[in-house]
Amino acid sequence: MLISLSEIMTTKDKVVRIDAPIELEKFDYQGTSYEFHHKEPVNLTITNLGNRVVMIEGTTNISLTLFCSRCLKKLIYPMELSIEKEVDFNLSEDERTEGLDETNFIIGYNLDVDTLINDEILIGFPMKLLCSEDCKGLCKNCGVNLNEETCDCDTSVLDPRMSVIRDIFNNFKEV
Repeated sequence: MLISLSEIMTTKDKVVRIDAPIELEKFDYQGTSYEFHHKEPVNLTITNLGNRVVMIEGTTNISLTLFCSRCLKKLIYPMELSIEKEVDFNLSEDERTEGLDETNFIIGYNLDVDTLINDEILIGFPMKLLCSEDCKGLCKNCGVNLNEETCDCDTSVLDPRMSVIRDIFNNFKEV
């Protein structure tokens, strides 16, 4: 959803409150698409601070359908997003980029709510998500979920640095 900021910028100290729907269907991250389980409209408050500076504040609650990093069990991950951005329209897009002000959610004088929400999800996205602290994961040989079943696979881990010595012993083993 695009929100025009030009009308807000015409009057100093003007405050506009908007409930903007999230139109994103999926959240894409590192080649994987994650479905939204729940998403609420973004409660935005846009304030003209004067001198072509706008404060954008907002909150929303969403939940994504993610997978456990060890056993791949489907999980619902709730996120409470709180946004507070100050946009200075006196600066050009190049100057904002140089100052590391990542305002890719501003297109001309329009606020792209979906890009803003996408960036906030990216910031709060977990690097690793587990279904429980003691998740055993999947067997690396047969692929069974070790939280639900046990398997008879050989789980001994051999030191790869000793493989040459193991080969010597195997070649000169008496029959």
